[in-house]
Amino acid sequence: MKPFIMPSKEISLLHEWIQAAKKIVFFGGAGVSTASNIPDFRSANGLYQDQSLNVETLLSHRYFINHTEAFYQFYKEKMVYLHATPNPVHQYLAQLENGGKNLSIVTQNIDGLHQRAGSKNVYELHGSIWRNYCMQCHQFYPLEIIVSSQRVPLCACGGIIKPDVVLYEESLNTEIMTQAIFAIEQADLLIVGGTSLVVYPAAGFLHYFKGNHLVLLNKTTTPYDHLADLIINLPIEQVFSSLQILGESNE
Repeated sequence: MKPFIMPSKEISLLHEWIQAAKKIVFFGGAGVSTASNIPDFRSANGLYQDQSLNVETLLSHRYFINHTEAFYQFYKEKMVYLHATPNPVHQYLAQLENGGKNLSIVTQNIDGLHQRAGSKNVYELHGSIWRNYCMQCHQFYPLEIIVSSQRVPLCACGGIIKPDVVLYEESLNTEIMTQAIFAIEQADLLIVGGTSLVVYPAAGFLHYFKGNHLVLLNKTTTPYDHLADLIINLPIEQVFSSLQILGESNE
């Protein structure tokens, strides 16, 4: 049995809102996966803090086209975490959905951990490391083809295989973006977690929310704090562990 830790009044209130909500959207960023040992970008230990790396250049479309082999060296080292497993955030959200809650997940992450936890209704704004395609014939390949390639992964047709992720200088998938915005428009509870809300156009999606409660879960302040009905500045995995305990105690 897990030890019972008294949740804060804010977490208890969030639990009440979750139980009462008819349509929930969870909008997540890189901070959702840090407890799975995947570094984020902008925190104290994030990729942007390494002064030797120009992340926006190394993960740009132009760099991929002009320096494909070097791109893959960085990509496989810093963006692919094969042994990462879902943490309490992924697990709780999957349990909610599988328990009958009308829950959609809009994620900026490319790690696929929401699906590995069991969530089905997931909109991946920036794509996924688990999908890769030939730029010439468009055949899809699993992640293994990327990981096992010593240099640039090539299709049987000779074309270069590209990860199905949105690089800097590339646009978001219009269909995915439209579906995500529609889900946010229809929600009566929007929970935003693990994101600094400074990357656009994704951060601007919050303006489409017309529901009852906007909740921000982030260790630091965001440009949208003034719009929130509830702000919890704790590690997000701690919040969701408490929510899980509250849910189990009410069963």
